[in-house]
Amino acid sequence: MDLFQYDFMLRALVGALVIGLAAPALGIYLVQRRLALIGDGIGHVALTGVGAGLLLNRSPVLVAVVAATLGAIVIELVRSRGRTSGDLALALLFYGGIAGGVMLVGLSDASSGSLNAYLFGSLTTTSPADLVTILVLGVAILVTMLVLRPALFAVCHDEEYARVSGLPVRALNLLLAVGTAVTVTIAMRAVGVLLISALMVVPVATAQQVTRGFRATMGAAMALGLFAAGAGVWVAATADTAPGASVVLLAIGSFLVVALLAAGRRALRRRTRPVAVPVAEPPEHEVVLR
Repeated sequence: MDLFQYDFMLRALVGALVIGLAAPALGIYLVQRRLALIGDGIGHVALTGVGAGLLLNRSPVLVAVVAATLGAIVIELVRSRGRTSGDLALALLFYGGIAGGVMLVGLSDASSGSLNAYLFGSLTTTSPADLVTILVLGVAILVTMLVLRPALFAVCHDEEYARVSGLPVRALNLLLAVGTAVTVTIAMRAVGVLLISALMVVPVATAQQVTRGFRATMGAAMALGLFAAGAGVWVAATADTAPGASVVLLAIGSFLVVALLAAGRRALRRRTRPVAVPVAEPPEHEVVLR
């Protein structure tokens, strides 16, 4: 039986494909700035928005977008100050976010299954309204990351140089923070809060094994994210596994395969590389006739 004849499976597939494209497109900037795990922290803050949405009978995804955006702005402001106490402030924000989310979900009429759906992902329960939100926000993130790629790359590669070049560094940093919050929120439906960073980072790490240049790495990472998302939903549908876990495990499996192939290729090149034979120089007392 073709499981994709059901509307809920089609919604799950479309949502996963959009997220599989958008998450690596933004994640490559986070990897460039060595902020690969920032998605986990913002996901914790987004969980508070989910709990607030369930408690107020509002769309959990939309409320989570607002909460994650505010949290991302706070994180960027703390990061830009560069103080040692910033780590403590971020830790309090992250832990407070997940604790607040669990408490608000408990105060609402939602069951524990609702909380698990956001912690570990639940694509098959994506409603038509959720799919519209994922499509609109996912496409917006994807277009923004592609159109502003030169400016965002400059800021992530060398912030001081970008500032001297006249780029609006503070605005671009805030845009990247807000984009991360939005991506984390929509990806929450696919892989869950606890696995969000994997979909944003692992395809990028895989692409870096075999590509050179930022543009090529970005394109390869998006292709790998698309593959992991689509294949993960198919595996989940046929093997009756959790879609989020299936997507992440396929992404990690792709990384291991590519890393092994890249290592084997480098070893083969070293073996087949011709060995340079040093030319013997004549003794100092000998005269070399030209």
